[in-house]
Amino acid sequence: MYAIHPIQKQDDAALAAIVRQTLKFYGLAIPGTAYFDKELDHLSDFYQQTPQRQYFVVTDETGQVLGGTGIGEYDFENGIAELQKLYLLPAARGHHLSYKLLDTAVAFARKAGYQKLYLETHHNLKTAVHLYQKYGFHKLAHSLNGGEHDSMDLFYLMTL
Repeated sequence: MYAIHPIQKQDDAALAAIVRQTLKFYGLAIPGTAYFDKELDHLSDFYQQTPQRQYFVVTDETGQVLGGTGIGEYDFENGIAELQKLYLLPAARGHHLSYKLLDTAVAFARKAGYQKLYLETHHNLKTAVHLYQKYGFHKLAHSLNGGEHDSMDLFYLMTL
């Protein structure tokens, strides 16, 4: 059995490790990716700064952090949120947890008043690309505003 809950301070270290481990595995432990985000080691602080942000953590029955995803402001004036840092441990993949995390994040984004959800990813993350397309995100030709993660090369948008 799995549980999804808003991030807590005790989740920070596990989530930072999951993000870095995943990016390193896919050859993306490089500048311009989440690997070097200044807030990565303190995600709970970052996501609790404003009610327009939230990060959701998925745990197993023992309470082990398996991964998570977040919603943050991207272009608040135009109603666009960003789906951020959707990562899972390898052992947690294949259980539809990505879809459950996406469902939770999308519901939060709608409740927060966003009309669109944007994301940046990389072609090396083939499983993630497949997930986003299957979930209903549409590929863009370029980033919306020249995002912070300039090593990302795929951009998607979904109307909520």
